[in-house]
This record gives sequence, C-alpha cells and structure tokens, in this order.
Amino acid sequence: MNKIKYLKISKNIKIRYLTNNLKKNINIVFLHGFMSDIDGEKPKVLSKFCSRQKIGFLAIEYSGHGKSSGKFTNGNITKWSNQVKIAIKKILKKRKFILVGSSMGSWLSAKQFQFFSDQIKGFIGIGSAPEFLEKVMWRKFNAKMKRETIKSGIYNLKHGGYEYPITYQLIKDSKNNKVLNKKIYTNLSVTLFHGSKDEAVPATYSRQLIKTFVNANKKLIIIKNGDHSLFVKKYQKRILKELKIIVSQNI
Repeated sequence: MNKIKYLKISKNIKIRYLTNNLKKNINIVFLHGFMSDIDGEKPKVLSKFCSRQKIGFLAIEYSGHGKSSGKFTNGNITKWSNQVKIAIKKILKKRKFILVGSSMGSWLSAKQFQFFSDQIKGFIGIGSAPEFLEKVMWRKFNAKMKRETIKSGIYNLKHGGYEYPITYQLIKDSKNNKVLNKKIYTNLSVTLFHGSKDEAVPATYSRQLIKTFVNANKKLIIIKNGDHSLFVKKYQKRILKELKIIVSQNI
C-alpha cells in the first residue's frame, strides 16, 4: 500500500517521500523535476507498476517542492542531491535500486552514481536536464536581467510555459555540480527518453548525458513529436516497457 511519509533531513528541513512499503531487494527510486513534486502522474504510474512487479518503490520530494518544508528559493542542486542521498541511505539502506529521473531528476540521478555505484542497478531518464540552470535558463538572461538577478538575488523567469523564481545562488551552485564533463563507468542498462519537440530542454542534453556513461548498455530514444513531460499514455507504455526489461535483469 502506497504511503506518504516525512523524513527529517536537518533541524529545520523535513522532506516528503512516497513508498509502497515493500522491502524488496530491488526498488525503483523516482526523482522528480524542477518545481515539481511527488503528487503528479509519474509517481502514481510508477508506484502501480512496482506493485504489479512486486518490487519496492520510493519517490523523493526535495525541500521547497510540493509539501516538503523549506523555501524553494533557499534550495539548490547541492542541497537537493544531498537530500536524495540521505533519503536513500535511511530508507533503502543497502538495498538495490533502479533510478528513474525526470528532467532535473536525471541530473540528480547522475550525481547519485558517485555515492551508490554498488547499489544502483539501472537508470532511466525522461526529458533529462543536466546542467540546465546555467546552460539553458541563465543563457536566456540578457545583460539587464543578469544585473538584476545579481543585485536582488532573484529573477522570475518565464520559460517553456512556466514561471521560475531563479536565484543567483542557485545559478552559482549549479556550476559546482557539473556532470557532463565527467565519466560514469558502469556496465548497467541506461536508457534516456527525450521528446523531439521538448520546448523546455533540448534533446541535445540527453545526447550529452548518454555519452558520460562508459561501458553501459545504453540507449537514447528520441520520441517523435514528444514534449518535455513525455507522460501521455502512449509514451508511458514505452517507458514502462523499457523499465520492465531493466527490472527483469535484476530479479
């Protein structure tokens, strides 16, 4: 049975997580995107998939997102990545897991390989957005917008049909969390899905991310006419089919 719980990360921060409470040897860990949460369609569909497969499920909601505590504007990649690491250690302990990252969640997923190389058993990325804060969002800022952000510390950016409160500390921190200039050595299955009509993050970022995996059984699947979310039912089926293959390799 799926259950929402809270995990204390620090004195002032509690983050939400969704689990099916199945303490299995193999689990799916879902990491959501920028300004998203664990109440959306992806966690629901993935938790049902895990129940059918009789495997464990964990979806982690970062501080400042959804109903987790903390201000969104105080967050950054370093903090959110560390929260994911703490949650996995405390909840899954030494159990194995397959990462499923959506958008920014793929960036955070890539960072987890340095902490859990022995426990991670596969990775699926959906509309992967590694380093998007500096390379996609910050590049949309003209000189005036950049000056305002540096001076006031924040700018509300309209991008891909959404409005994002971009803080200067978030941009600076993102530069210390690069993954595209590194190599991840693994023989695991890695599959990245990206929509050809993704207006938020171009498919080039999935192409760059897949190159960081050395010796992996890797696939890059560009979905014709697909958007950033890639979670209408016909795309769901393709993603779940691939996930089922990776699960079967680990049972």
